[in-house]
Amino acid sequence: MPFAGVSYLAILIAAVAAWLAGAAWYLSLGRIWAAALGMTPAQMEECRKRPYAWWPFVLVFITHLVMAWTLAGILGHFGMVDAKDGAITGALCWFGFVLTAMLANNAFAMRSPRLTAIDTGHYLLVLVIMGAIIGAMGVK
Repeated sequence: MPFAGVSYLAILIAAVAAWLAGAAWYLSLGRIWAAALGMTPAQMEECRKRPYAWWPFVLVFITHLVMAWTLAGILGHFGMVDAKDGAITGALCWFGFVLTAMLANNAFAMRSPRLTAIDTGHYLLVLVIMGAIIGAMGVK
């Protein structure tokens, strides 16, 4: 089942890989990220105990599926691409859309530059991984 020449299996694998990479990213930077949010470890622990605390993880996976599908559509319009082309396209999409939007939003919200760096870095990782996977296996 192709979408603009792209395999849905590639989209699913890209979303799963990006979701797992994001988990590793935030596990390794969790304390710094929480501090950049202005939350104490006790506040973070309280958040984990709330009902539906799992929902953001599901939501992120769904958004990763949408992001991978969109990136696959972009790559599909290029035709024959490889992992390198996919990774570069993912990085360019990050630079032109994600970084710019997050910088503007976080500046107006007066969020910490550390928080912005952590969150935008996460999406750079996500889009490069997705692009590489889709480029390597998904474009015919």
